[in-house]
Amino acid sequence: MPNLALNRLSGMVLGAALIVLSAAGSALALDPNASVSKERGPFDLFKLGFKAYREGNKQEAVEAYRYAAEKGHTGSRWALATMYADGDGVVKNDFEAFKIYSEIATQGVEPGSNDTGFFVNALMALADYYSRGIPESPVSPDLSQARQLYFQAASAFGNAEAQFRLAKMLLSGEGGEVNIRQAKKWLNHARREGHVGAMGVFGNVLFEEGQTVRGLAYMTAALDTCEPRDRDWLQQMQEQAFSLVSEDERRTALALSADIRKGAD
Repeated sequence: MPNLALNRLSGMVLGAALIVLSAAGSALALDPNASVSKERGPFDLFKLGFKAYREGNKQEAVEAYRYAAEKGHTGSRWALATMYADGDGVVKNDFEAFKIYSEIATQGVEPGSNDTGFFVNALMALADYYSRGIPESPVSPDLSQARQLYFQAASAFGNAEAQFRLAKMLLSGEGGEVNIRQAKKWLNHARREGHVGAMGVFGNVLFEEGQTVRGLAYMTAALDTCEPRDRDWLQQMQEQAFSLVSEDERRTALALSADIRKGAD
C-alpha cells in the first residue's frame, strides 16, 4: 500500500478557489481592467489571483495571492502554499509551503466558514510533511504530530482521507500505539463516505480477523470501483486473500461484493 503523499492534494487550487468564488455570486465579478495592487482588498486580490492562475499568468497569480496573504486572507495563503509545495509558478520550496500552512492552522477557522476547506487541507498538508520531514530544514519526521493532525481533520471535520490515513497509522502503530478497534471505526467512517481505499483496507482487516467472506467482499468491491492510481496495491491485497479461500467462499464473496457496490452493506 503506497504512502499517500502531498501530491494527492495538488491540483486543488483552482477547484477550491472556484467553490469560494461561486459561493460569492456573480455580483463579485471582476472588472476586466483590474490589476494587481497592494492597495486592493484581500478578496479582490484573491479573485485577481484566481483569474490570473486560470489564464496561465502564474507570476501575476503569485503576486496577487502574496499580497492577499499578507492581509490575512486564508484562501490566498492556501493557494500560495500549494503553489510552493507543487513548484507551480514558483521554485518548489516545501519549507516555505510548510510555514504558510502552519499560519493557516494557527489562525484556525470559524465553524461553517468558507475557509473550512482551506483549513482542513492545510492540516492534511502539515500532517504529510510531519510524516516524512523536509530535508535541509528544521522540520524533522514527527509521526506523533502527523497522527494528531490527521485525528483533528478526521474527527472535527469528518475528512475521509484523514480518517483513512489515521486508520493506517493506528493499524501500523506509527506515531503511537496500535489500535485495531479504532482503526476499524475510522475505516468504516471513510468507506461510508465513498473512500475506496478505506473500503479495501477495512475488508483486509476483517479478513485477517477471520471474517473471510465479508472481508474479501469489501476488498473485491473496492478493486472493482477504484481509481487507476489505487489499482495495483488493492489488486495485490485482494488477490492474496482470494488465493486463500475456498471456491464456495469466493462465489459468496463475489455476490456480496455486488451488494456492497450498490450500498447494501
